[in-house]
Amino acid sequence: MRTIIRNATLVNEGKSFKGHLVIEDNLIAEVLTEKEEPTLACDKVIDATGLFLIPGVIDDHVHFRDPGLTHKADMESESRAAAAGGVTSYMDMPNTSPQTTSIEALQAKFSDATKKSLVNYSFFFGATNDNSHLLPLLDKQHVCGVKLFMGSSTGNMLVDRKDALQKIFSEAGMLIMAHCEDQHIIQQNTEQLKAKQGDDPDVSFHPIIRNTEACYRSTAQAIQLAKETGARLHIAHVTTEKELELFSPTPLTEEKLITAEACVAHLFFTDNDYTTLGTRIKCNPAIKTKADREALRRSLSDGRIDVVGTDHAPHLLNEKQGGCLKAVSGMPMIQFSLVTMLELVDAGVLKIEELVEKMCHAPARLFQIKNRGYLRPGYAADLVIIHPNLPWTVTADTILSKCGWSPMEGHTYQWKVEQTFVNGQCVYNNGQVNDTVRGLPLEFDR
Repeated sequence: MRTIIRNATLVNEGKSFKGHLVIEDNLIAEVLTEKEEPTLACDKVIDATGLFLIPGVIDDHVHFRDPGLTHKADMESESRAAAAGGVTSYMDMPNTSPQTTSIEALQAKFSDATKKSLVNYSFFFGATNDNSHLLPLLDKQHVCGVKLFMGSSTGNMLVDRKDALQKIFSEAGMLIMAHCEDQHIIQQNTEQLKAKQGDDPDVSFHPIIRNTEACYRSTAQAIQLAKETGARLHIAHVTTEKELELFSPTPLTEEKLITAEACVAHLFFTDNDYTTLGTRIKCNPAIKTKADREALRRSLSDGRIDVVGTDHAPHLLNEKQGGCLKAVSGMPMIQFSLVTMLELVDAGVLKIEELVEKMCHAPARLFQIKNRGYLRPGYAADLVIIHPNLPWTVTADTILSKCGWSPMEGHTYQWKVEQTFVNGQCVYNNGQVNDTVRGLPLEFDR
């Protein structure tokens, strides 16, 4: 089966050009300029005149809540939302129930995904104070990395023992993705604030509890451990201007051993938005100041931020009730991540070629994903067709995440995802999801 997407603006590897792309079964067969024609006849033609064609987005940071927390999200519902948002591959976090801290739990998630996930997938293994002996047993060709919580009280997943941290950094043998916030500082700030504001201060105090110093001190510690051990370290969701001082302003290459992720919410919102959105934008680390947001935005172009993810973390709205201590942290963002970043393109924050670098190419390079993330012959046909200048507003009936809400509800976008292809199959087409499509496990060249 050969399908040609004609007359699109292709965005790939730093360039935008008018052309065509041929899909043959599950692979990209040809990438053509507008003056070139395919070598063989095609069975189907998609006219993409006036539209953009990019590689499928690879989200390196999601919480799909499966297993054990499926009242608010599951692999099927959230992969549907991913497909609608142009995300064709994701990497899921280990703080589920049971936690993904054993080989058996990890294998069970891969098995479930073959039945449930509409897009491609991999899963992080969760490090704890006591399971570093399992790290050498991980399948490096299919497990995306090791997730380390250096500032979290999620069950037993807070790793706070120095000997355990040293073992993890020394023995991981693959990328370590670290959530960095200093738990001692967070606890100290919490007690001081409760003394002044009561047991559950307003959500606007959240960035005071999880402040710049908590982020900076933990991130600096992780980077120091990586330098001492030679470990491959990826810092999740950088939120502060001060943390950015710790990263090298150089483009991502295979030799870059310490990298940084920014999340869409921290690139879009500021602490002023707590006034209107309240706990809907409560997340860890906290949404911080406009100055922090502007520094993060600048770092998309100067090389300090290497990839953009979502930290997609659905909760039911009744779980988001309360203030900065009682309301749970996290928000669903995967369905609207690409169009939100395209809004930043329109605002001049970054170029569309840089967006594709941060959301498609760089995650593929950083994690060494095999044959994905680019518009190249022989690569998997993970593709997104996007429509510019087509205003639409997020309403409750457009939200596909199981939790049923979004902080973007009521927001009007100018870009729209028209079609999403996963391994050559159209999984999303102008509002319709093809539930028969199933993604594949990501493979890594390690």
